[in-house]
Amino acid sequence: MPNRSRLRSTSSRKKQHVKLALTRDVGFKTKATGLEHLEFEHNALPEFDLSEVDLSTNFLGHHLSYPFLISSMTGGYEDALRINRQLAEVCNECRIALGVGSQRQALEQTQFHRTFSVVREVAQKIPVIGNLGAAEVAQLQDASPVLRLVDLVRADAFAIHLNPLQELLQPEGNPTFRGVLKGIALLARELPVPVIVKEIGAGISGAVARRLIDAGVRYIDVAGAGGTSWAGVEILRRRGRNIGERFWDWGIPTATALRDVVQLKGIAPDMTILASGGISSGMDAAKCLALGADIVGSARLMLHTLTIQKKRGLRQLVQDWAEELRAVMFLTGSRTIHELQTAKLVTRLPS
Repeated sequence: MPNRSRLRSTSSRKKQHVKLALTRDVGFKTKATGLEHLEFEHNALPEFDLSEVDLSTNFLGHHLSYPFLISSMTGGYEDALRINRQLAEVCNECRIALGVGSQRQALEQTQFHRTFSVVREVAQKIPVIGNLGAAEVAQLQDASPVLRLVDLVRADAFAIHLNPLQELLQPEGNPTFRGVLKGIALLARELPVPVIVKEIGAGISGAVARRLIDAGVRYIDVAGAGGTSWAGVEILRRRGRNIGERFWDWGIPTATALRDVVQLKGIAPDMTILASGGISSGMDAAKCLALGADIVGSARLMLHTLTIQKKRGLRQLVQDWAEELRAVMFLTGSRTIHELQTAKLVTRLPS
């Protein structure tokens, strides 16, 4: 059994992470997503009406109004109940997908289980994605602990987040990654729901994606660099110690990671690709879809909007993204998300 100090540490760390993400500048300093260098080729003759554009898509057995995901963020401490309830309510109303934060704390104790399970209580119509870190997966002897986490949120899929940089820099981190791929393969075989493997903001390379495909994974979230720097979050948690400062901007930009992983659809045509990492608009989402993503995720911006503007503001942000995506689709002659995935992007050279 984990000792009490470790239990307190897990819950306290989750609370600190959310506070820093909301109150400090934890974005990348010199590196962007790479999407800013891309622009669409304009189609002056769409030959259909704006009203004919269909933003809907199917994901994990659910019909979504838009190809959006509010990515994994929180759970496991008292105020996370309110946050996850409100996120789930907005996702359910807008018919977009939702991921919960790491459920490690739920493995250690039951005190805050409802901060995770509340999402399914209020969100019956959408995909819900569970979540656990790679270091915990490396220690698995069988799938039973993760099966309990799947049941806790009645998950439609379960995400394993790869975060070696964060674990390396975290004051109480656990950079023990021997056996992670074996654990992922075990879960891919044994879980009754698909396994999604994601980074948390440093990107998944084509080489890593190939290893994941060979292990049986068919859902990959590239979660590239350019948005929230979790290295930066952990550096701030070190309270002034500058160890790791040079790693603040470490990672593969989202556009680069996405292009590399999409190329692997030739060997895994049934693969579903999620794009996250610094996505800040419907235009960014459209570019990711045109690069080959199937679903586009965002986390910190969504949480910040919920905190400042409440549920009404978050609903409006989702609608704004949708309308911007709709406009891009009209101006590129794309009636459906599938057609947008073949829209032409050109590289804009720096001036």
